[in-house]
Amino acid sequence: MFKAILLTRNEDKSTSAAVTEVDEADLPEGDVTVAVSHSTLNYKDGLAITGKGPVVRSWPMIPGIDFAGTVTDSAHADFKPGDAVVLNGWGLGETRWGGLGAVARVPGDWLVPLPAAFPPAQAMAIGTAGYTAALAVLELTRQGVTPDKGPVLVTGASGGVGGVAISLLAKQGFEVVALTGRTGEADYLKGLGATDIMDRAEYADAAKPLGKERWAGAVDAVGSHTLANVLSQTKYFGTVASCGLAGGMDLPSSVAPFILRGVKLCGIESVYMPKPERLAAYELLARDLDAAHLDALSQEVGLSEAIDAAGRLMAGQVRGRLVVDVTR
Repeated sequence: MFKAILLTRNEDKSTSAAVTEVDEADLPEGDVTVAVSHSTLNYKDGLAITGKGPVVRSWPMIPGIDFAGTVTDSAHADFKPGDAVVLNGWGLGETRWGGLGAVARVPGDWLVPLPAAFPPAQAMAIGTAGYTAALAVLELTRQGVTPDKGPVLVTGASGGVGGVAISLLAKQGFEVVALTGRTGEADYLKGLGATDIMDRAEYADAAKPLGKERWAGAVDAVGSHTLANVLSQTKYFGTVASCGLAGGMDLPSSVAPFILRGVKLCGIESVYMPKPERLAAYELLARDLDAAHLDALSQEVGLSEAIDAAGRLMAGQVRGRLVVDVTR
């Protein structure tokens, strides 16, 4: 038996969440078993635990879209007992039992070796949000966005994706502007490397088809009017990496930025990303992410506190990342 958060669906289709004992024999099939030490509370986990979004598609469910831990049993050629590993995505917490439990069983092809630069708690301070941010930064550089071409914008800057994106971009020499609704967090964002802070209210209204050129590139975790405004102000041949929808799934824009300025909108899909891209993202994180920023980016709770913390997350009361120590 092991401890986990277990979500069950009630007759009225509401969700109940409780920390309980789960039988290891009930774990899904897989060729690697992992003793999970840390997971996180991501936005999807908050939706699942509070029942505020249709995230869970199989019941009952252990939430947690990522985890870090140590292999205890393996029939996979790439992993052996004692190996430190990390997993992001692949439907965990949605269609398959996830990381908010002390034991996980998964296909070994989904796992990535945990870089020596990060202990498990730091790996989850990065988490799926930071891994996604790394994919977005890789895409910007792949599309030719370089520091000499001008400032880059990071939206949703006070969130997990935003914080890691700022840190990575600043390390590479970019002038980074942070767009946030929490302008009181200016010192925190500048500590991560932002050179300037913008109030998200500036991008809350409908966008013009084309605005004044401002951004060589951007990492957007918001969508909707925010993304439309970013696109309208992106410079000729600039690139916007879209990886979130905190402001909505719609995109009330026009084709003008694409056909009149050659702007590129690149979607960042992190859940089913092939392993080579995952390895590249973690290589970037190990090389360029200032580990000292991870303390500022994250706060830690125990498994017993995670359900309450999910409520705070959905209420917008959490800055950065929520790391869950699954062992307590």
